[in-house]
Amino acid sequence: MNQRHPMESLLRPAVELQTVWVCLGCAVLCIWAPWSVALTPSIGLGMAAGFLIYGAHRGRQAWIILRYRRNMRRLPRFALRSEQIPVSSRYLWLGKGFRWEARHTQRLHEAQQPNTQVYVQPSRWYRLARRLEIALDRYRAARLLVRMLAADVPLNPVRPLPPVGGNPAIHAVEWKEEDAWMPLGERVGHTLVEGTTRVGKTRMAEVMITQDIHRPSKDVVVCFDPKGDADLLVRMYIEAVRAGRQNEFYVFHLGWPGLSARYNAVGRFGRLSEVATRIANALPNEGNSAAFREFAWRFVNIVNRARHALGHRPSYEQILTDVVNIDGLLIEYAEQKLEAAVPGAWGHVAEFEGRLNDRNWPRNLMGRDKRVVALIQYLQSPDVSIKDSVLEGLLSAVRYDKTYFDKIVASLLPLLEKLTSGRINELLSPDYDDLEDTRPIFDWLQVIRKRGIVYVGLDALSDFEVAQAIGNSMFADLVSVAGHIYKFGVDDGLPTPASGKIAINLHCDEFNELMGPEFIPLVNKGGGAGIQVTAYTQTVSDIEAKIGSAAKAGQVVGNFNNLIMLRVREDKTAELLTNQLRQVNVQSRMLVSMAADNSNPDSDVDFTSSGGDRISTVQVPMLEPADIVNLPKGQAFALMEGGQLWKIRMPLPLPDKGKDVPASVSDIAAGMRRQYNTGERWWEAVAPPPVEIDPELRRAFDSFAAANPQPLGEQGLAANEGARESAVRVALDDSVANTAEVHGDG
Repeated sequence: MNQRHPMESLLRPAVELQTVWVCLGCAVLCIWAPWSVALTPSIGLGMAAGFLIYGAHRGRQAWIILRYRRNMRRLPRFALRSEQIPVSSRYLWLGKGFRWEARHTQRLHEAQQPNTQVYVQPSRWYRLARRLEIALDRYRAARLLVRMLAADVPLNPVRPLPPVGGNPAIHAVEWKEEDAWMPLGERVGHTLVEGTTRVGKTRMAEVMITQDIHRPSKDVVVCFDPKGDADLLVRMYIEAVRAGRQNEFYVFHLGWPGLSARYNAVGRFGRLSEVATRIANALPNEGNSAAFREFAWRFVNIVNRARHALGHRPSYEQILTDVVNIDGLLIEYAEQKLEAAVPGAWGHVAEFEGRLNDRNWPRNLMGRDKRVVALIQYLQSPDVSIKDSVLEGLLSAVRYDKTYFDKIVASLLPLLEKLTSGRINELLSPDYDDLEDTRPIFDWLQVIRKRGIVYVGLDALSDFEVAQAIGNSMFADLVSVAGHIYKFGVDDGLPTPASGKIAINLHCDEFNELMGPEFIPLVNKGGGAGIQVTAYTQTVSDIEAKIGSAAKAGQVVGNFNNLIMLRVREDKTAELLTNQLRQVNVQSRMLVSMAADNSNPDSDVDFTSSGGDRISTVQVPMLEPADIVNLPKGQAFALMEGGQLWKIRMPLPLPDKGKDVPASVSDIAAGMRRQYNTGERWWEAVAPPPVEIDPELRRAFDSFAAANPQPLGEQGLAANEGARESAVRVALDDSVANTAEVHGDG
């Protein structure tokens, strides 16, 4: 509303309504009784039109005041279905909002004054209704009244406010909302989303991921979710189906190994040393642990070089086996390489082996395999000279005293055992030769070339250390792939290379739990390979605590050009935004009243007085940290495009409609089974024909079917999948073990 006065005042009575009623009465009088105001009927119609036009103008001004006052207490509802979220090939939609300017700081300052609280705080009747709800909730006879008071419908004059908390006035200072867009060219500078628990970070991720999946350019979308949020997984799967990209959708979930795709975190590398670095980065490196970490790196690198020379792909399981039994690796490598270099060498080794006994056994090789000791003695012979760096590395490892060797790799073995225990071993150390297992195996370069969509659920609530180690390895693998793309392009080695750079959108929820030393080069140099990181975390202190250095935490934060700040509870985090904003001038009004006595006895004036309003201007920050702390849920400030500040609010989700939308996570799981071919009849994969089911298993099936009359088909599994699958799998595992023992079939 245009103001011609020195100060804009919107929190006041709507005095324009008085003019509206007067104009309306005059218009009625001019139409029905023009003679009463000495007008002819034709002139009366013209005057009535003039009154109505002026009354409409004043009514519009009154409506602005009333709407502004209403928004101070309750903002209009803003909700969208996923298909209603706008998608652009040039911009990223963030929600509804406005560009924050100095006038909005002025309005927020006015809303915080004591004399305007009557328009900002809930009314007396509202507070009375809430007290009645609490007082009457214990009485059964009054529950109908309580439900009426708590009904969230427009007909309820005291309906409760939305459960979003915060101060609605922060967004209500502007009534002209518009769509908030971020140019896609800004995303390559990475985006940091800060917000405390349960204030809308996941909803922000859903809005962004939905657009990334539906974008016409078919961007690569990768979501790292340490918690393994089922709602986010469902949303990504639904959007992939709607976009026709379900064949490019991969799920890696440590909590659902039966539905998860498989991924070898150390199977792809640019240099052999990267494998040892990815594993060693998950080990502690403070104090004395740093030395053990360096030893662990060396031994992992030794066994990895040997396996690579033998033509084997590294995996966590293979590395654990080789570290525990490095003697066997040395013998295997020597059998293939030594005979080719020196014909008949193993015959001489057998001679040394036959001469070994307890008296001439070297003390430093106590506990080693007899053949290993004989091999070392043969290679130490003066007439034997073999130049093989891999063999020399293996020999240097086994020359350590075995007890000492076990001590220096003591920190490495627990990590490898966590990554190879249970069914997680199937996911992280896939058997490439097992044709029976139809779960896909993916790597990042394959996903990027296919323009895939990947959901990574790390199930950190169940096992944080395993989730952290796998997340670090995945980030390290991505850094390696980014370096390859930066040097050679994404289509290096393909016969028909595609044109253009592929946008790789990484959405990292709770990324402070996953980041390690490899995350800094990912955000620092990954933009050249098309990687666009959107990181979600709660506080800046989380990043600092994870890295262990304030300087490195500042280095990480400094690589994010775009900042989206939801409600936070730490002033240091809020100042990350407020300290980047300039100061603005805010006007304040002060009532002035003065009186002065007249000391002249001859004058008729005994005293003089004056009163008025004085307007003063002071400089204040555009936003205070308290404004960030008081944000309602689902609202945020966005600092982007080189310092442009936007106030935005995200849409509430509406239920999806359509026959192709799964109704539950169980339906999602059933769809993934069909996609990954793990079977609508999963029991056939456990006990495949022609193995005959024994009578005990048959009785288990019959008793289970009697207690659960629903069919064991896809719909029956979707109805009660968890209990049904666990109950029958126990019986199946026992049956298969017994059957294999009888038939001698593994």
